[in-house]
Amino acid sequence: MTTADVMAEAEQGASAIARLLGRQVELLGELDRRRAWGDEGATSLGAWAVERFGVSSSTAKVWAHVGERLYDLPELAAGLREGELSLDKVAAVVDLATPATDASWRRQARHCSVHQLRQLARRSKGAPNSKDQADRRSLRWNDERRTISVQLPADAYAECKAILEAAGKSISAGAETRWDQRLADALVSLLRQQRSGGTAQYLVVIHAPMSTFVDGDGGGGGGGGESTDDGNESRSDSGHLWSVGGELERGGLLDRATVRRVACDASVVLALDDDVGHTMYEGRVKRFPTGPQRREIWRRDRTCRFGACTNATFTNVHHLREWHAGGKTDLGNLALLCEAHHHMIHENRWLVSGDANGELSFHAPTGRVITSRPSPHWGRT
Repeated sequence: MTTADVMAEAEQGASAIARLLGRQVELLGELDRRRAWGDEGATSLGAWAVERFGVSSSTAKVWAHVGERLYDLPELAAGLREGELSLDKVAAVVDLATPATDASWRRQARHCSVHQLRQLARRSKGAPNSKDQADRRSLRWNDERRTISVQLPADAYAECKAILEAAGKSISAGAETRWDQRLADALVSLLRQQRSGGTAQYLVVIHAPMSTFVDGDGGGGGGGGESTDDGNESRSDSGHLWSVGGELERGGLLDRATVRRVACDASVVLALDDDVGHTMYEGRVKRFPTGPQRREIWRRDRTCRFGACTNATFTNVHHLREWHAGGKTDLGNLALLCEAHHHMIHENRWLVSGDANGELSFHAPTGRVITSRPSPHWGRT
């Protein structure tokens, strides 16, 4: 194939993708109007698409939103379905288009780039008033990427920017330290100044095998595992701590130097692990999970265990077999569920079976079964 042939086929492929996506978002819009996703335990159409199609939450959100809006916008829908417009172009203007302006936005989208369409969309919205700006304030965490996204009213944004820039300029740094790194250091420094004095900054959980403490020769297999809660991991050897790699809860892996540093300003607790590196069980001694158990459950599950649900903020520890019915307060009988899916289980709309340390099966009223397994990071050093 010549280069021109490759380019031509790639262009044809892009048009075919647009046509397929056009049909896909129309189908999703119809499913949303029927609220059909609720029958399969999803809390939204986007959440259902994540579990059903294996796409990212951001992709599912765009599909669902565009599909819902296109019902009243036949021109933009036709442009996408016929491969004339890309999904990105349609998504850039779909919130501004109305049945009266639908055709004009389609014509505009033919001749503009996605970037230009987004600029036009922002300009069409006009300047928000002070109440709108205040209502749009938000702060979101991305634990996987360790990023913080903040949206502020114009005056608060200018104030925060000025404070951080002044603090960044006051930090003594070498020539190799970039300006954006100095701003990050300034933010951390300002936040640390607000921390209450006398309280530990971290909780360090040391995972050590039971054999370390019960072997007849006083030896042991050495510690293994990873940290939980706000802490990091170290190992125990003859009563002394020596630092190894660890993991910050919701924050990813840490190297040895970082573990040593945070352990200097931390509360330290010891977790005795079984022969596969999982924290020991407590049976029916207590109905409610202890602090160490909750940390271990988070270390195992990371998010709600229902299908592809990624909710990690508003979660509850659920007894798979209810405690009053003889269920044990053991890790295998405890699973992390978000509030929505916790209610579904307790209202008997869904049934759950299996071992939380292995595979769980969620049975829908429709007969569909969704399975889930622990985080692949559980038990890894």
